[in-house]
Amino acid sequence: MSDTPLLTRRPQWTALEDHRAQGVPELRELFAADPARAERYVVRVGDLRIDYSKNLVTDETLALLQELAAATDVFGLRDAMFRGERINVTERRAVLHTALRAPADAVIEVDGENVVPQVHTVLAKMGDFAERVRSGEWTGHTGRRIRNVVNIGIGGSDLGPAMAYEALRAYTARDLTFRFVSNVDGADLHEAVRDLDPAQTLFIVASKTFTTIETITNATSARSWLLAGLGGEEKAVAKHFVALSTNAEKVTEFGIDVENMFEFWDWVGGRYSYDSAIGLSLMIAIGPDRFREMLDGFRTVDEHFRSAPAEANAPLILGLLGVWYGNFLDAQSHAVLPYSHYLSKFTAYLQQLDMESNGKSVDRAGRGVEWQTGPVVWGTPGTNGQHAYYQLIHQGTKLIPADLIGFARPVAELSDELKAQHDLLMANLFAQGQALAFGKTEDEVRAEGVPEEQVPHRTFRGNHPTTTILAAELTPSVLGQLIALYEHKVFVQGAIWDIDSFDQWGVELGKVLAKRVEPALTQGTEVPGLDASTAALVAAYRDLKEVK
Repeated sequence: MSDTPLLTRRPQWTALEDHRAQGVPELRELFAADPARAERYVVRVGDLRIDYSKNLVTDETLALLQELAAATDVFGLRDAMFRGERINVTERRAVLHTALRAPADAVIEVDGENVVPQVHTVLAKMGDFAERVRSGEWTGHTGRRIRNVVNIGIGGSDLGPAMAYEALRAYTARDLTFRFVSNVDGADLHEAVRDLDPAQTLFIVASKTFTTIETITNATSARSWLLAGLGGEEKAVAKHFVALSTNAEKVTEFGIDVENMFEFWDWVGGRYSYDSAIGLSLMIAIGPDRFREMLDGFRTVDEHFRSAPAEANAPLILGLLGVWYGNFLDAQSHAVLPYSHYLSKFTAYLQQLDMESNGKSVDRAGRGVEWQTGPVVWGTPGTNGQHAYYQLIHQGTKLIPADLIGFARPVAELSDELKAQHDLLMANLFAQGQALAFGKTEDEVRAEGVPEEQVPHRTFRGNHPTTTILAAELTPSVLGQLIALYEHKVFVQGAIWDIDSFDQWGVELGKVLAKRVEPALTQGTEVPGLDASTAALVAAYRDLKEVK
């Protein structure tokens, strides 16, 4: 067992508990006493302006949180990660997603080998292939140009490229169609290909081992669809399928030319991987140059996280705020609310990044934790959410810290009339931040002439914390900056909580059981070890299947 003291027994933790016992700060009072807070509590990194002034913290709170970060050696673990040490302790792996965006002349070693040349070799191979597809040089089995690209993956192999494609849609090749398939529900693949021409469709199959059951099931069905549409010629597969994998044998068995296999490595976790070969569909969509701009954005925040002092380190500050709310103010969730239609899948992506990383209940030494770890992450783009769940944030009983993300300029291709709507969109972002922070008192409601019996219903408590992240516009570089910001925020929190943020054993149990249960559904085979409820559900399912 580790001799590291449990987190809650550290004096820095106790100091924060004592600080919390003095009461929760009131944002109205904080801004009245210190209007300059609006500029002091701002940190900049790359193109991002991060305003955390509407958070329930004082200078003392931040100082105490930074002392906790120092005591838990957040920056020491950070440096170990960047050096390529095996900080994924349960799988004994390095954690080097930062190497995926390192410059070509960087040296990052794993077991004495510099991995950066490998990364750039794969990027060059991806770039060459992407250009061939985009230009029409790469053709399908019948000689016709590829017009449709279907990415088949699951988890990070789907959420990452699908999110980034939506985010950067304004930068994509509009003459190509992109679809993303992940769900083993056959309807997902059906809807993705039902209106496509097999002769003009390329499938990208993303599976490190090429054994991921959901991905290979979908890929096999896609293969059957393709062959049915192209006369059953097996050799057609090689012109319509490429693989993102490390298992050359399985890839070859499937019918994919191993020359069209794009490699990645075991030091890249799935939820950190879309800037690797997993992003091939995205690179085809936006082109190699834009993809590299995105990598530059990632790198900007990587370098900031490595070098900025604690008081100006954006990922550290955001991570510490999350610890404050989750561990000392009993917040159970965190809302991410982008005011951009293009970020429609951004929060879903962050759900995996955060909840798969920090949804843990034992520390690095295997001891049960005595503190809350990862929050529930949720949210959708504004302004849609304002007409749904914002009511609960404003007047409900739960404390829900929120991030508001917005951009000063809309995408260039919008018409002038549609661009004019952007000010209204952003007015809503700023208004929500103010309303959540400062609310509306009973006296303010009465002053509006509201009948007395309605005053309690129209009063807003306020004091709901938000962080506002602004950039000039949503570009490939800015997207990379945003993702890296949240990656390192999640890292900070995991480091403080003393958990392994880079394994995901909780993903496996249900998948293992599913393999055992499936024969009972398809063949009626008795499955030993099923509980009474599950056995009854299986029987009911089989009965319902027979009903015509």
